[in-house]
Amino acid sequence: MSVPQPAVETRQVGRVRVHAIQAGGQQLDGGAMFGVVPKTLWSRRIGADERNRIPLGMRCLLIEHEDGLVLLDTGSGNKETDKFHDIYGIENAGAEGRTALEDGLRSLGHDVGDVRWVINTHLHFDHAGGNTWRTPQGEVLPTFPNARYVVQAGELAYAEHPNERTTASYFPPNWAPVAASGRLDLVQGEREILPGVTVRPTPGHTPHHQSVILRSAGETLCFVGDLVPTVHHLPLPWIMGYDVEPLVTLESKRALLADALREDWLLCFEHDAHTGFGRVAFDGKAYHLAG
Repeated sequence: MSVPQPAVETRQVGRVRVHAIQAGGQQLDGGAMFGVVPKTLWSRRIGADERNRIPLGMRCLLIEHEDGLVLLDTGSGNKETDKFHDIYGIENAGAEGRTALEDGLRSLGHDVGDVRWVINTHLHFDHAGGNTWRTPQGEVLPTFPNARYVVQAGELAYAEHPNERTTASYFPPNWAPVAASGRLDLVQGEREILPGVTVRPTPGHTPHHQSVILRSAGETLCFVGDLVPTVHHLPLPWIMGYDVEPLVTLESKRALLADALREDWLLCFEHDAHTGFGRVAFDGKAYHLAG
């Protein structure tokens, strides 16, 4: 598997241009990705390899906000070992020791110094690993030196006190250098970060997971993060085995997808290897991709 294509996909939301940037490819166990849904059902939608892994993306979203560039999530970064990459099927190498995310930014005419805000849906390694980078000398530094980083205060506290189940997903080098630099901003609950850019708590995957909503000129986009990681997770009970509170995820999905349907939101799917954007429809039984 290589980095899913297109590497960059651009959309217009009202007066704001957004770019979905693939920060790399990933392969995870299909059973873990679909929880209690049996393989006889999920395998009809997406095929698995000989290790039962399905192809996934690590899609980030760059918002060309009038107040500066806003980046939603950052992929897995460049700090982990070859063994780690093999276990999680990560292919994200970019130019000059960086990652596909930096390559994507460069293709749009930007560099890491241009980003003014980074908003993390949560702090798992495949969403916040690119918050920092390891230099050739081995030092770990914030990837975006001029950015403010935003995450729920509860998510940081949860990440800093992992248990036996969650410790494999939370790595302090992904956020500690940002906090040490004084550039980490903690929020509680729903909050407008910039005009038209709001974080909305969507707990379940982690207790303090958040999605990000962009509104402009009567149009709305929602970056759903791991609430709905792929289009195949649109049916309400199709919930990842990785979610620590799956019944909470169920209610977060129920509420958000109802709003998305009623208000015709455009959704951005972070982990779908092929479909970056879509709107939802409801057939009386289940949500699915419109069109």
